[in-house]
Amino acid sequence: MSSFSVRFFAPQQPLLPSTASSFKPKTWVMAAPTTAPATSVDVDGGRLEPRVEEREGYFVLKEKFRDGINPQEKIKIEKDPLKLFMEAGIDELAKMSFEDLDKAKATKDDIDVRLKWLGLFHRRKHQYGRFMMRLKLPNGVTTSAQTRYLASVIRKYGKEGCADVTTRQNWQIRGAVLPDVPEILKGLDEVGLTSLQSGMDNVRNPVGNPLAGIDPEEIVDTRPYTNLLSQFITANSRGNPAVANLPRKWNVCVVGSHDLYEHPHINDLAYMPATKNGRFGFNLLVGGFFSAKRCDEAIPLDAWVSADDVIPLCKAVLEAYRDLGYRGNRQKTRMMWLIDELGIEVFRSEVAKRMPQKELERASDEGLVQKQWERRDYLGVHPQKQEGFSYIGIHIPVGRVQADDMDELARLADMYGSGELRLTVEQNIIIPNVENSKLEALPNEPLLKDRFSPQPSILMKGLVACTGNQFCGQAIIETKARALKVTEEVERLVSVSRPVRMHWTGCPNTCGQVQVADIGFMGCMARDENGKPCEGADIFLGGRIGSDSHLGELYKKGVPCKNLVPVVADILVEHFGAVPRQREEAED
Repeated sequence: MSSFSVRFFAPQQPLLPSTASSFKPKTWVMAAPTTAPATSVDVDGGRLEPRVEEREGYFVLKEKFRDGINPQEKIKIEKDPLKLFMEAGIDELAKMSFEDLDKAKATKDDIDVRLKWLGLFHRRKHQYGRFMMRLKLPNGVTTSAQTRYLASVIRKYGKEGCADVTTRQNWQIRGAVLPDVPEILKGLDEVGLTSLQSGMDNVRNPVGNPLAGIDPEEIVDTRPYTNLLSQFITANSRGNPAVANLPRKWNVCVVGSHDLYEHPHINDLAYMPATKNGRFGFNLLVGGFFSAKRCDEAIPLDAWVSADDVIPLCKAVLEAYRDLGYRGNRQKTRMMWLIDELGIEVFRSEVAKRMPQKELERASDEGLVQKQWERRDYLGVHPQKQEGFSYIGIHIPVGRVQADDMDELARLADMYGSGELRLTVEQNIIIPNVENSKLEALPNEPLLKDRFSPQPSILMKGLVACTGNQFCGQAIIETKARALKVTEEVERLVSVSRPVRMHWTGCPNTCGQVQVADIGFMGCMARDENGKPCEGADIFLGGRIGSDSHLGELYKKGVPCKNLVPVVADILVEHFGAVPRQREEAED
């Protein structure tokens, strides 16, 4: 918006090594994308005309670009979804009965589509009249007070209420009903939280290093940058229409660790720490994404920005995508499709001309992320860079928690730490800033001994699962309970001596990110031994994370869920060095 102005303060930049002779920067290399966009493409000048324009403070698709647009774009044209928040439309909706809301297309579109701009997802198929609410939690950092508030929200909904740690370091809470939403939003604001612009064609939660500020090996503390990004995206939780009408969803991360906990290769924009001529900043990767029809790893933009330009760069990339992105078939509207069409150099030039200085520096060859780095396990107890303090990573089975669990986690954070919790993309939680004198008592707390272990089994610690069809209308199969049950049964059959990451997703939208897993399970309909339809899974194999990242490939199609246990056991023996329990016992 032309009238939009928010003042940001640049984070303190990390000190560069004082002894040049001892400093050997490593060049970070991304595995080749599945389909590399052309470097240079002939693009007609008219194609670079912005397709949106500002009208009365909101960004609207121009009339001449409306042929062939998808239904969601038509809904946005009829009424900008942010008006439900910025013009208090949610207050009026909350007063209406669902029967009345469903009678008119406008209000039905409000509850099923536009409310996603407020982070509210109507569960029409499995929880009619109830909503999942997705928050913004930059870097996954939250407080005990925030956790208690979220617990108080879901508790009132009984068995319908629960919360999930997501694969973007975030909370999703379930069970909310529309009449309660205005009060919930007010309560979020009072504890410093927001759900604004967390769904549909918006920027998702900015991801950073879960060990930011406490890791002895960190490159840079990512928290200031992810906080600035979140503040910019939502205009300090007031709503930012300038970046709220994207062609599709958009993910961003800031890398601060050699471990690449942030998964930069699957983000639309990833900031990779690098120095250039003595200045600290970031090389940039663009275009990584998952979808039902296509998955691609991020590719280099061949650009470097200083730490002071993190927000201007993000703004420029978003504006290029907003202005030029395709708005037809939703399966072809992610940013990588635009990069494919324009070529990386034309896309780069479009970003550059939207920067304040109208240019971009070329990438630095002084990348700070070390390629040869063994990814560390953050579960369990580990020393912090602050002397006398440690953090403890605890395993949250498939990310699911109840209200009492959240209250207890908040109590532990207050009693043993600094009242802070960190969420991770593997759906786990870290309690930082624990005095070493308290380390003996903390693991003996009932919650950690009985449910959320700091030392889970090898297969359990790498287990991730999306919501599944318990709540999600898109999911074909149930995931969370099944993932736990299959893993438990597999562990009875084989002994595994090395970490194996297993991810479950209920449908091809792959919210469970099966392509980055060692073994991935994607829900599908299969046929049993009698040829009858049944719940099944396509199995993916070979995904890697880290500097040698690689997306997994389809290994076996349509395995009935009831047959998965022996199939997974065989995969673990053949590909991951597992030993059948019977043989292990015989050798013992």
